[in-house]
Amino acid sequence: MIQIPDAPLLVFDLDGTLAETAGDLTNTLNVILEREGLAPVTLDDARKMVGAGARALIQRGFAAEGRSVDGARLDKLFSDFLAHYEAHIADVSHLYDGVTPALDRFEAAGYGFAVCTNKVEVPSKKLLKALGIDHRFRAICGQDTFRDNGVNIAKPDPRMLNMTIEMSGGHPSRAIMVGDSRTDIDTAKAAGIPVIAVDFGYTDQHVSAFAPDIVISHFDQLWDAVHTIEKTRA
Repeated sequence: MIQIPDAPLLVFDLDGTLAETAGDLTNTLNVILEREGLAPVTLDDARKMVGAGARALIQRGFAAEGRSVDGARLDKLFSDFLAHYEAHIADVSHLYDGVTPALDRFEAAGYGFAVCTNKVEVPSKKLLKALGIDHRFRAICGQDTFRDNGVNIAKPDPRMLNMTIEMSGGHPSRAIMVGDSRTDIDTAKAAGIPVIAVDFGYTDQHVSAFAPDIVISHFDQLWDAVHTIEKTRA
């Protein structure tokens, strides 16, 4: 894809925003939990745990049973989680209704796209490839894409969003974030980037509680939402 400097850029979260992935994430989490002698979590409960990356998901799964896990043990479980998840990356995961037509419409209008997710980069790219849209993004950035003194830079650190925009050849003044959680909204606000929230993703509260610029309930509404924001920038 030809990158046009300062062209408008839509930066998407992945899980719960572009794709319904809770089923495969829950199945993988339950493989880990059951192996550790813990009760499996339901899909509804897991949907409230997703969003901060696999390490946090594992910790939240343990916490649901009143247990904690950290250090070397968490590192081992994280490695096992990734191995199983990547082998089952899209058993049941799928794009949300309207994603492809929305990307088509924005691309025809000159927009570029990027992904900024707290999922690890490799499975993020593998998932988007399995879903057939990896080629549409100028950058696919995960929680391990950017580092500072050996430490991952992940949302809600605004640097992750700004660095994703830079890697995509975009500019903050022409970028809009699209996400499904408080983490996405807080990240965008801290970076000074407008944010559109979808209300069908993974959060324990309705996204309107976190005061995004606009809330949408279907990708059919994204076009009008983006142009409403752009009118305020004119």
